[in-house]
Amino acid sequence: MHIIVIILEVIGSLGLFLYGMKVMSDGIQKAAGEKLQSILNHITSNRFVAVFTGFAITAIIQSSSATTVMVVSFVNAGLLNLTQSIGVIMGANIGTTITGWIVSILGFKFKIAEIAIPIIGIGLPLFFSKNRDRKNWGEFLIGFGLLFIGLSYLKKSVPSNNQALIDFIAPYTDLGFGSVILFVLFGAIITIIVHSSSASMAIVLTMAASGLVKLDVAAAMIMGSNIGTTIDAFLASIGATTNAKRAARVHILFNIFGVLVILVFFRPFLALIERIVPGDEITTTLAMFHTIFNITNTAVFIGFVPQIARFVEKLVPGKIAFEDSTVYKLEYITSTIQDTPELNLLNAQKEIVHMTELVENMFTKYLTIFQNPDKKMGDDVESLRKMEDYSDQMQEQITGYLLECTKENLNEEGRNNASAMIRIVSELESIGDSCFSLIMLTVKKYKKNIPLHDNAINEIVQYSELVNEFLQFIKGHLNAHLSQKNYDKAHELEDRIDDYRNRLRKKARNQIAEGADVKGELLYIDIVRHIERMGDYCLNIAQTLRKVI
Repeated sequence: MHIIVIILEVIGSLGLFLYGMKVMSDGIQKAAGEKLQSILNHITSNRFVAVFTGFAITAIIQSSSATTVMVVSFVNAGLLNLTQSIGVIMGANIGTTITGWIVSILGFKFKIAEIAIPIIGIGLPLFFSKNRDRKNWGEFLIGFGLLFIGLSYLKKSVPSNNQALIDFIAPYTDLGFGSVILFVLFGAIITIIVHSSSASMAIVLTMAASGLVKLDVAAAMIMGSNIGTTIDAFLASIGATTNAKRAARVHILFNIFGVLVILVFFRPFLALIERIVPGDEITTTLAMFHTIFNITNTAVFIGFVPQIARFVEKLVPGKIAFEDSTVYKLEYITSTIQDTPELNLLNAQKEIVHMTELVENMFTKYLTIFQNPDKKMGDDVESLRKMEDYSDQMQEQITGYLLECTKENLNEEGRNNASAMIRIVSELESIGDSCFSLIMLTVKKYKKNIPLHDNAINEIVQYSELVNEFLQFIKGHLNAHLSQKNYDKAHELEDRIDDYRNRLRKKARNQIAEGADVKGELLYIDIVRHIERMGDYCLNIAQTLRKVI
């Protein structure tokens, strides 16, 4: 019965620690997340800058899982290339070692739990503030306090020098190098279960400080945690683009090979760390081991970034383009420890760009068919029908995806942007419907041999160019706030489209009055009407972009 109570106390303490870490990380990401994302978005191809960026972001948000999921999302959205992502992932591995130092110094050398409650007391009124920044920092302070209360309970719940537990573990620590391998696997499993290398680091430090495990066993578990932490990036890459999958594989391979490199020199490497750290404080030695371990791996592999990229490209081959597929599926990225709603919005933005490209291709294909009546249209019409069906699927999937985002812990800005994107997706789908209606009118014209007046085809093509210009304008300003100057330009484009429509309608009515074929002129007016509607949809998108923050 006593052992059951101990186990429940450990699980409860760990739960409080994990919850505190999640609240703290969520708070800091809301407070500084957009700036951090902006930094990631402007990384150059310099691998050293990428490493430093990954280190800095992870050190701030205290979660390598969050950083790597962020990287996968950015690669998925096309904002980072594979080479840039490799450097960031390497830096994230170094940045996550800061957690070990914080836990080692504050959790074991100072009685931080005594000031944890006052820290929560400071954070609570800030959390209830109407000011968004103060609210976010309040959330961070509350999480910080809960984290160290959880750590304090974890230390108390793990029996110090418990002989029964030591006797239970001892047989597995006397297997020579086999023990190291065994506890590397054990460390990986723990991290996969708790979804946090920081939490598993706290567990290892607590066990080591309590005398339950020796230094070499604890160090092996820390190396294993580096492998286990790759699970979040892997989960984030499921259903993502090929490059996002490659970025996740880089994280897995880099961490596995990093462990293999250190395993070759494990004993001398650990002895070196012991000489570097003064005294016999085991938690400090382990924190130093974690840091030097990840720095060494980065130093070894940073010179092979292009080779790593080429290897992963062969490991994860490309797939067919989206317009060649018949089924569209957009998976929502979730993580047990680190929710990433803002990053999911980035993924949705990328998909909206793809949807814009799709309807743009549909309109181009329509114009090609319209201007080439002698060409057999069957295959092209079927292709356009599939594209229209694909756009319907995109609207359904992206809208559902964005609704999932709004259920998460999004800030007000994120919720507004998600609502705006839902409207944009709806307007894009309407453009796709208009394209398909236009192609069906074209089929009707040529199958029934309905005549149009002289120069009608040139007029339609010129009118379509105006709409195409508006489409290009929308494509160039997607996913960003539309300035007043650009908003005025959107209205100017819409006015030109309306003026041109009025001239074409007037001409068609005159043609009917002069005895032209009525069916031909009514078909002509119908074509003009559908093209003009596309301009209306583009203006609706521009109005929505004006509201995007």
